[in-house]
Amino acid sequence: MSDQRKTPLGKSRALVSPIGLGTVGMAGFNNHVNYRQFEEAIGVAFEGGIQHFDAAPFYGHGKAEYYLGHAIRELGIRQHVTLSTKAGRILKPANRFREVKGRYAIDWVEPLPFVAEYDYSYDGIMRSFEDSQFRLGQDFIDVLLLHDVGEAWHGDQAAIYWDQLNKSGGYRALDELRGGGYISAVGLGVNDTDSVLRASSEFDIDCALIAGRYSLLNHAPLDGAFDELQKRNVSVIAAGVFNSGILATGTKAGNLTYDYNTVPEDILTRVRSIEKVCDAFNVELVSAAIEFVKLHPAVSTVLLGAQNAEAVSTNLQAASRSAPKAFWEMLKVRGLIPEKAPVE
Repeated sequence: MSDQRKTPLGKSRALVSPIGLGTVGMAGFNNHVNYRQFEEAIGVAFEGGIQHFDAAPFYGHGKAEYYLGHAIRELGIRQHVTLSTKAGRILKPANRFREVKGRYAIDWVEPLPFVAEYDYSYDGIMRSFEDSQFRLGQDFIDVLLLHDVGEAWHGDQAAIYWDQLNKSGGYRALDELRGGGYISAVGLGVNDTDSVLRASSEFDIDCALIAGRYSLLNHAPLDGAFDELQKRNVSVIAAGVFNSGILATGTKAGNLTYDYNTVPEDILTRVRSIEKVCDAFNVELVSAAIEFVKLHPAVSTVLLGAQNAEAVSTNLQAASRSAPKAFWEMLKVRGLIPEKAPVE
């Protein structure tokens, strides 16, 4: 297949395809996925043009990396794909250590027998990176992201971890790994923009995986954050574009979620209004949710999650469809997206 990796992350050599695949949904997040199902999903994604795959030590406590590395070796596609993983957590044997949970605890389904300990220091970043190399079975990882650093995840404890980055050598570790050619790009993997703005003012990052903060329902980055990141040449890897489900399923499905919680009534009302415009223009809600994010010039790639090969295929079909200009204009007229939102 042709190489779909066209867009660089910041000033780095790392290139990403327009659509990427995140592995959190296949690592035990609310469901069990065995290795054969995982590999099938990776294969369908690759055949469909996805050439950027993202994992993290936290996902299934090592399972996502372990499965992903084996899958790309079995499929023989390593030279054709961009791999990203994360640092900031060290995995330790569960029978010897207790897990320190963040603000949003996740009960993984059948994780590997490890617990996570936060560590953004020089030694912590270096150990995390080397451990990821072992789990992935790869001596080179294209993109390394600081995972869940900042107040949005750590709350009052965040200052401890900012100090580890600044005073205990965390940033220095990233600089050495990138400068030594062990990785191509460095950045953050977070659920907010404030931490990205802070980190990019303290250290030269290439990119930021930002989950759930820019979508058809969330427009806050339009108030200056994305403009500033563009000025700093920090590429956005946009994730969570369905806000955990509501924009993928619509309002008529069961077990609706918004940012992993029950959907507030005002969000339900807004989604119903968006659905009416979708019906008027024969546009699928899931396609609109993906395209809206893709159209922002700060966004280099949209990272979609999935739990199986069927979901990967469905997402790829949705991502291939475009809405007419009049559709976006109607959303603006009805006040459902901001007038300043880029839509072409």
